[in-house]
Amino acid sequence: MGALVRAGIEAAPDLAIAWACGRGGLAGLGAAERGAAEVIIDFSTPDGLRSLLAAAAEQGVAVVSGTTGGEIPETAAIPFLHAANFSIGVAVLARLVAEAARVLPGFDAEIVEIHHSAKRDAPSGTALRLAAALQGGRDGAGELVNGRSGLRAPGSIGLHAVRAGDVIGEHTVLLAGAGERLELRHIASQRSVFAGGAITAARWLRGRPPGRYTIEDMIAERTG
Repeated sequence: MGALVRAGIEAAPDLAIAWACGRGGLAGLGAAERGAAEVIIDFSTPDGLRSLLAAAAEQGVAVVSGTTGGEIPETAAIPFLHAANFSIGVAVLARLVAEAARVLPGFDAEIVEIHHSAKRDAPSGTALRLAAALQGGRDGAGELVNGRSGLRAPGSIGLHAVRAGDVIGEHTVLLAGAGERLELRHIASQRSVFAGGAITAARWLRGRPPGRYTIEDMIAERTG
């Protein structure tokens, strides 16, 4: 993801890279270098993001992060936008899922996600986001069940993580009732879609007041 983000910025006529770092983190960067950036784009780990937010707060630099795999730290000191998935299609899917859950309250809800075999977290951050959309459409109702064994509890939301091969990412939300079912699905065929979404978010976040933002905030403003 870092390489794709860098390539996307280098190809953009209105953007420039102030600095970049990899697995070594911010240790080799001075305060002046960090302060040269207007927005930092992060795809690391929750611990890496935590140290990054602290450094960014010192310099007043905005942060866009796509980190998943654990509890995401928060800050109100700078503009901060976090998303488990920067695909605009996934953001639209979450909207559709919430509306479908609202209109079909008695339908069973299940989420199946497929990723490559080296993915660290399961279920994926996107699957959890879609589960939150289901719960949001049902006023917070729906116990999350990671995997399934035994009898299905009424009203529960199943999360099923498949890890195989080099699959970039597929998410299917299944809503099933008596005699019918609805499937809402998103398939990512290129990782560049996530890098492009993060860069779009960085453009949008630049210059905004400190606070916590979401990709839904960006889409709502862009679409009116």
